[in-house]
Amino acid sequence: MAKRSKNYRKAAELVQRGELYPPREAFDLAKKTSVTKFDSTVEVMFRLGVDPRKADQLVRGTVNLPHGTGKTARVIVFAQGPNAQAALDAGADEVGDDDLIAKVEGGWTDFDAAVATPDMMGKVGRLGRVLGPRGLMPNPKTGTVTMDVAKAVSDIKGGRVEFRVDKHGNLAFIVGNTSFELEQLLDNYSAVQEEILRLKPTSAKGKYIRKATVSTTMGPGIRLDATKTRKDEEEK
Repeated sequence: MAKRSKNYRKAAELVQRGELYPPREAFDLAKKTSVTKFDSTVEVMFRLGVDPRKADQLVRGTVNLPHGTGKTARVIVFAQGPNAQAALDAGADEVGDDDLIAKVEGGWTDFDAAVATPDMMGKVGRLGRVLGPRGLMPNPKTGTVTMDVAKAVSDIKGGRVEFRVDKHGNLAFIVGNTSFELEQLLDNYSAVQEEILRLKPTSAKGKYIRKATVSTTMGPGIRLDATKTRKDEEEK
């Protein structure tokens, strides 16, 4: 096990082991326990009580973060003609058809999201082995296979994130940076929490959100009380 830095150990002392913190306390503590000199990422990890091997328990979707993630997503678009121009006008980082497909097929994945028009999916489909494992494959269910590529690019650039539970039942979300105001982090977390709860599979048994943790880059993990919502705290 790697030896922890003095700053990490000092920060970890502020976190009570085994304590479940309400969201406001947890995110406030996350900001205080950031140990980097740069603007750290704030990430939330959920462990869900689902079996991702079963199709009806595969939790996936998109959520719009009110304040974005703190970084501008790099978006590529597979499109031709007017659709390609519309994607460029909307701010896509790279647009193309056969040339872009060949580039990705060669292993290039320096982007955060991929969008495609429906007519391109016959060709884009063969990129499944490259994009699938990284969760980057365009999908109509997440709005990334669409004729309105301009809207898709704008939404993603504006803070829409795509998520999919991994084989262990985990979901990870970047909800901002430590430079965000506490209320901004709470707004983003609430949007994520509400969408996860909305997507609870009817076939999932037992406790749905089994564990939730918030942490900053290289900072200690802080257990979140995922039963508490923003509304609960506002009603106090």
